[in-house]
Amino acid sequence: MPELPDILAYRKALEDRVVGEVLQVVRLASPFLLRTVEPPLAEAQGRRVLAVRRIGKRIVLALEGDLFLVLHLMVGGRLHWKKKGAKTGGKLNLAAFDFAGGTLLLTEASRRKRASLHVVRGEAALSEHDRGGLEALEAELPAFRRALKRALTDPRLFSGIGNAYSDEILHAARLSPVKWTSRLTEEESERLFRATRQTLSHWTSLFVAEAEKAFPEKVTAFREGMAVHGRYGKPCPACGSPVQRIVYADNEANYCATCQTGGKLLADRALSQLLKGDWPKTLEELEERKETARGARANR
Repeated sequence: MPELPDILAYRKALEDRVVGEVLQVVRLASPFLLRTVEPPLAEAQGRRVLAVRRIGKRIVLALEGDLFLVLHLMVGGRLHWKKKGAKTGGKLNLAAFDFAGGTLLLTEASRRKRASLHVVRGEAALSEHDRGGLEALEAELPAFRRALKRALTDPRLFSGIGNAYSDEILHAARLSPVKWTSRLTEEESERLFRATRQTLSHWTSLFVAEAEKAFPEKVTAFREGMAVHGRYGKPCPACGSPVQRIVYADNEANYCATCQTGGKLLADRALSQLLKGDWPKTLEELEERKETARGARANR
């Protein structure tokens, strides 16, 4: 799912292209995208875009007449800037927003169509889409500490942070992904606060700078230069140990056992239940098991 740095890059790219321009036509390729009936989508057509805003992981086009288009890309949704009149055919295309200078195309590379478009009137209606999460790049340390009650990935606590950047933040802070926030020391919570600000600032600056040059067409959760996210089995850039992961439901957490858990392997919910007593507790045990398995294969 596009997270805070990606959403801010999209916002910058859209600001440069559509603010001050008239939204001429909206073409829906999938009726399931639109989640509201009143006001009708047709009311958005012919209105000038006054601003591009962000609410959490949502992108908002603020139009004349106190009207707002709220886009939530979810996991597979992406935005593309094309020549005006770009076709909306194909399984991936959900909608096209036509402007004089080009067409904003919304696609979703997923069989589960979860991306959404809401049309709302007025600030009060718009505020209903705000999950109330703390803006990590704006908050001071005391507010950050007060918000540390559950997990970084809860959008009601920290706005715009998901699996990818929570992995990177926790690695930078040298904290275990399963450590209870209620058990963090003051030093650890401050470390987490600074890691959050530094990680998000770094990636946001990078993506926004790229968006100033070209529309972001390759938005992905897996970025070159990330420390642990999407790098299972690869060496940690800080210590060289293989990156580990915990898989749960449709998500996974990536971490370095050496840097974050004192060498302890965290139990994978599915695999550790299968192996039970045979589950390796440390990196050394894991490497011994691997070496034994390689030897057994070689002797076959």
